[in-house]
Amino acid sequence: MFEIESKNQDEITIITKTKRIRFDLAREEIDAELEVGKIVGPGEFEIGEAAIRGIAVGEKKTVYDVVINNVHVGIVGDVEEPTILDELGVANILCTSSVRAVREIEPKLVVAMGNIDGMVTELKLGARTEKKLKVKSLESLPAALEVVALV
Repeated sequence: MFEIESKNQDEITIITKTKRIRFDLAREEIDAELEVGKIVGPGEFEIGEAAIRGIAVGEKKTVYDVVINNVHVGIVGDVEEPTILDELGVANILCTSSVRAVREIEPKLVVAMGNIDGMVTELKLGARTEKKLKVKSLESLPAALEVVALV
């Protein structure tokens, strides 16, 4: 089990049993309170129970594929570039503000970042509001696409 929370539209925090991993898309960094400090840019990392793959988008952006207990969490923010979305691959949960990314990746659950009203209108869905999103397992995810707004 793990939790996802967001304090603002540029940050996603994943909380596992042993680690709290904050992805700051505006600063392009991962903060997990590691001895080596913050991680900046693309690469492959293991932090606690999370396997993280950072994929470069141009020169100054990174999107992330985070795998915890066989659940893929894509953290892409507003990135819509098709080749990057293809490289990201499967995401069971997608953290984004891009309707195009949702349509291309087809996740089971979307954590809305940014303009939530515009996203749900364009996707013709409602959004539920949560303080934290608790993910028990891959099987516990919804069968049909749902949008969650974290407050």
